[in-house]
Amino acid sequence: MDIPQKLFYTIGEVAEMFQVNVSLIRFWETQFDVIKPKRNNKGNRLFTAKDVDYFHQIYHLVKEQGFTLQGAKERLKTKTQEVENGNFEVIKQLKTLRSFLIELKNNL
Repeated sequence: MDIPQKLFYTIGEVAEMFQVNVSLIRFWETQFDVIKPKRNNKGNRLFTAKDVDYFHQIYHLVKEQGFTLQGAKERLKTKTQEVENGNFEVIKQLKTLRSFLIELKNNL
């Protein structure tokens, strides 16, 4: 998943990254304490790169690993370092590599 490097991401951009509805991003924001978006003058949510990383972890745990929301919350609280630095990063890099290879294959 290619993510443009920016200081802040809108809720629409985050939803598009994960190909989910904006409502799911709002819901996860309320369920997970680690996600704390800033707000602009209009009240729109602005997510940092760290927030996007947390969304990656949540998406991985809930959608790919089949964790319940409660299970994902507990996993993030008890194993934050492991999730951030362990298998999650490897999987993220492998997915990026896979996307690149598929794109390369399609261009041949």
